[in-house]
Amino acid sequence: MSNAALYDTFARLPLAFEKGEGTWLIAQDGTRYLDFAAGIAVNSLGHAHPHLVAALVGQAGKLWHTSNLYEIPGQQRLGERLVEITFADKVFFTNSGAEALEAAIKTARRYHFVNGEESRYRIVTFEGAFHGRTLATIAAGGQEKYLEGFGPKVEGFDQVPFGDLKAVKEALTEETAAILVEPIQGEGGIRVLPGETLRGLRQLCDEHGLLLILDEVQSGVGRTGRLFAHEWSGITPDIMAVAKGIGGGFPMGACLATEDAAKGMTAGVHGTTFGGNQLAMATGNAVLDILLDEGFLEGVARKGLLLKQGLAAIADTFPDIVEEIRGEGLMLGIRCKKPNALVQHALRDRKMLAAPAGENVVRLLPPLTVSDEEIQDALERVHAALEGIAAATGDGG
Repeated sequence: MSNAALYDTFARLPLAFEKGEGTWLIAQDGTRYLDFAAGIAVNSLGHAHPHLVAALVGQAGKLWHTSNLYEIPGQQRLGERLVEITFADKVFFTNSGAEALEAAIKTARRYHFVNGEESRYRIVTFEGAFHGRTLATIAAGGQEKYLEGFGPKVEGFDQVPFGDLKAVKEALTEETAAILVEPIQGEGGIRVLPGETLRGLRQLCDEHGLLLILDEVQSGVGRTGRLFAHEWSGITPDIMAVAKGIGGGFPMGACLATEDAAKGMTAGVHGTTFGGNQLAMATGNAVLDILLDEGFLEGVARKGLLLKQGLAAIADTFPDIVEEIRGEGLMLGIRCKKPNALVQHALRDRKMLAAPAGENVVRLLPPLTVSDEEIQDALERVHAALEGIAAATGDGG
């Protein structure tokens, strides 16, 4: 298959899929793959979930898009539901995680502006972070490989080592507006921010009049066994960006904020053409229907533990290949001693899909609807993949 007409920005695998069924993807030649990448944590309810299909098809037959020039009842309903189940009072809908982060950054800066402190615009961020691909979000992430070649870096981001509270304190100035952090770094290598550190960041924000912004684009919407990962630490943010799983595969995101944090976001200061349109809202509401069903999140936490314990046992069997197992819930990572590409290739040979991440990690991000039997199947494939690598490299097991 030729990609000559497309930008050369993706190193795509020579795989194309025709159909999806739950945790499975079916390639054009009919081969079935166990999907533990889920579109990079996007297909939260698997492929072709009947409730999502019905919601999307039903809405598609009525109305696709009108823009935010008019009322959108589905947007009002989803906004009210998100407010009811989170810390937030206000919601702004977007098309992606990067746009949700852009809205979050603008919300924080605007908050201080309307408070008469327009010099407070800087945001403290963390090494290894990934917040998106816009000019502002690559500056927030601070990774040189994403910044190179795009001219001067957007001003206003001060980066510190991951989870280093002392470094955060030292980075604070009279110009600091907020702290931005992922409770679990996804692209950064499934690095979990300890609850104690998250509580420390909340305290620093309270002491210095800063806003705490959480990027839960990957860790949110049930991925860790709670609705949002920060809930495990007992704190709440002032602003939060979400996306990926909230649309179940349909492109959408949201920026959530308290009434106070959002007070500067008045008519005309921010906007979107497609964000929150009828198709997105129908799908987003359908995702919440399933996610909020009694016992669903408890099931995710239980399945996450089952998968993590199984991976830990495999790691013990192959200590020359696996450094450690990381993560929470169904957001897990295998940190490898061998190149993670080698492990991913071995998994793919056994018809299992995973996603790469920083620090030589292979991410496992199955749909939240994955069954116990599919988890067991996945563990058998991981074991077989590592066994194959061990045999080829002479690294025991």
